[in-house]
Amino acid sequence: MAIGVTEHTFQLNIVSAEGPLFSGPAHALAISGSDGELGIRPGHSPLLSRLKPGVASFVTELKDPEEILYISGGLVEVQPSVVTVLADTAMHGKDIDKARADEARRAAEENINKHADDINFAMAEMDLAKAMAQLRAVELTQKQIRR
Repeated sequence: MAIGVTEHTFQLNIVSAEGPLFSGPAHALAISGSDGELGIRPGHSPLLSRLKPGVASFVTELKDPEEILYISGGLVEVQPSVVTVLADTAMHGKDIDKARADEARRAAEENINKHADDINFAMAEMDLAKAMAQLRAVELTQKQIRR
């Protein structure tokens, strides 16, 4: 996931129900909004969006690799110089247990196949989206480590 960056920064605050994950200057943020992927750089127009399960990546140092987070959902508020991510759950990609995420994906797929006609289907779809996002965060983090 490549993010276009400039040398300018904005204040980025990422918090979840468990507590703060990051607060400091950032050059760019890529995050999964409910209506699609959002690319945010300094001076972005004001925006308020719901977040869907996905990967968030942000750049804090121009020469360093981007930071990778799993976000389960929440809200993002964008102002020209401050961006705040209020995540339901958020984890650094390196902290995700790949085996557990794989098992959650498998269980969600099984539940989707069993409950195609009832309310459990929607819950299983959301569980699948979360597991897939966790696995993507692990994959992106491992790619960075190999570089």
